Formats: sequence, structure tokens, C-alpha cells
Amino acid sequence: MCRWIAYSGAPLRLEELILKPEYSLIEQSYSCREGAELTNGDGFGLGWYSDLMEPGVFRSTEPAWNDRNLASLARTIRSRLFIAHVRATTGTPIQQTNCHPFCHGKWMFAHNGLINDYRKLQRELALAVKPALYPAIEGNTDSELMFFLALTFGLESDPLGALQKMAGFVEKIGHAQGVEYPLQMTLAVSDGERLFAVRYSSRHDSRSLYHSTDIQGLQQVNPDPGLFSPGALAVVSEPLDDMQDHWVEVPESTALLLEDGQVQTIDFAPVDPS
Repeated sequence: MCRWIAYSGAPLRLEELILKPEYSLIEQSYSCREGAELTNGDGFGLGWYSDLMEPGVFRSTEPAWNDRNLASLARTIRSRLFIAHVRATTGTPIQQTNCHPFCHGKWMFAHNGLINDYRKLQRELALAVKPALYPAIEGNTDSELMFFLALTFGLESDPLGALQKMAGFVEKIGHAQGVEYPLQMTLAVSDGERLFAVRYSSRHDSRSLYHSTDIQGLQQVNPDPGLFSPGALAVVSEPLDDMQDHWVEVPESTALLLEDGQVQTIDFAPVDPS
């Protein structure tokens, strides 16, 4: 599948969490410990918020471990909220438009997982996207389509409600087509102020997801003095070190809201949008 990391806190150079930790996202791209595949080398992406309303984004089809641009950008970009993703394709082409994170307006979205039998379900799912939104879809992944379904179901006004409706719609269409377990996902979504994360799968056996305990936990990952501010938090597919007490595993069928240095845990269940 894929691996990703999201950060919320005082502005931070991206390299402090993407490149420098003992078990960084770059290492996860070629030596994954908790993913479905050992390597995640089918592209990568960075998305970050600065003083603009909309996020900046850089995406590449290169393996993350082999791209000098990634190291240069991560050293020089500082951001209060960012998402980084390394991709392992589940069947769609390796191209920039299929690399995460996906953006629309101020919203940014990254996903690990898949829609099972996606080719079988793709047309019916795509037809549910609002006509005004549909031309903005650039790639052909299940992940990007999930994002635009969430936008269709009201992401801007009710983010968690829209994600629940998206999941419910995918499961409804999947079950109608005979797919027993349509959905597998961990995902990150942000509007530049709030960061949402979800762990859910139809089989209730989801891919791994963790969040940092507090600033002390992050300081153990990267002990540079004064690096992390009070309230700094990270959500990761896999812990960035071997100190398990720095990380809390996100339970099955759970959403997180990270805002103002606090983590709120919310039960997550699909909702039929009809």
C-alpha cells in the first residue's frame, strides 16, 4: 500500500520528521515494517501550508529514497502543517497525477489503502461526484476519487460527516456489486487549520496508524533543543523510532481531530449518504 506522515504545530522544517528520525518516512519507503509491502517506491508527494490559503504541493514518480529534490525541499521548507506520502500502487499507473497528496482549494488529502475491485466500481462511484467538481480530477486512482466524493458529500462544511458518507457510499456500491469488503483506508485530510485522520476498513482489519503522545515523545524522535513547540503533534503510518511509549495506536474505526495542540478521538462509522 503506502506510508504517510502528517504534522501539526509551530512551523518546522519538513526534514525534521521526514528525513532525520531513526525510522523516517524515507526509510519506510524502502524498508517498511508494518505495511502490506516492503517497499513504497511508486512515487511520493509533499503538501504543506504556509501563509497562503491554499497548500503548496510537490509530487514525483521517483522513489522517495532516490530523489535529490525531496531532500532539498525538506531542508528548506518550513510549515506549521504538512503531509508527506510515499506510494505503493495498487494497480493504477505510476504518474504524477496519481501521487498523493491531492489538493482542491484549501483542502489536502492523502490515503493508504484501496477500494477493492476498483475497476468494477469506478464508473458508478465517479458518476456520484458533483459535475462542478468532476473536471478537477486529474488522475485515475481510487484515492483521488474518494477525496472528490468526500468533497461532494460536504467536506468543507462537515469534514468527518463527509468522510463517513464517502465510506458509506463506497461500501454501498461495493456490496451491490458483490464486493464483500469494499474499503481499506487510513487517511489524512486538512484545511490548513485542522488535521483529520481516519483508520477504517470494511473488514475491520485496517492498516496501521499512530499519533504521537506529546511534545516529549517527538523530542525523543529528534532531540534538537527547542525544535518542537508545545502542542506539536504527528500522525504516522508507522512509529518513527522503536520507543513504543512515544506513540498511541489509533483504534479501529476511529477518527482523530488535531487542533490547537489537542487530539480528539471520535468513533468513525460509514453513513449511507442517501
